[in-house]
Amino acid sequence: MKFIARVAVIALALLLAEFLVPGISSGGWVPLLVAAVALGVINAVVRPILVLITLPLSVITFGLFLFVINAFLLWLVGQYISGFNVADFWSAFVGAIIVSLVSGVANKA
Repeated sequence: MKFIARVAVIALALLLAEFLVPGISSGGWVPLLVAAVALGVINAVVRPILVLITLPLSVITFGLFLFVINAFLLWLVGQYISGFNVADFWSAFVGAIIVSLVSGVANKA
């Protein structure tokens, strides 16, 4: 149940990012939900490994490099999910900030 709630929050965050960032687009609800599931799984499996590998760089940048990791993962999802497109890294960067903010607010509530 908790996973379904997280996927729903990520899907809504991706929808908001799609409306706010010109470089992010989806072909409807199904690609958006598939992208949300993929992003949730990648964040659960791959992100901790990347955070551990880049820990010295994250410490030097006071944690700001984590936004780069989030942007890379969002861009990666955009590359592999058909119907969900992320045009370039800067679109992914702004989209990742939006997704992080929405997810953070939803987790606090």
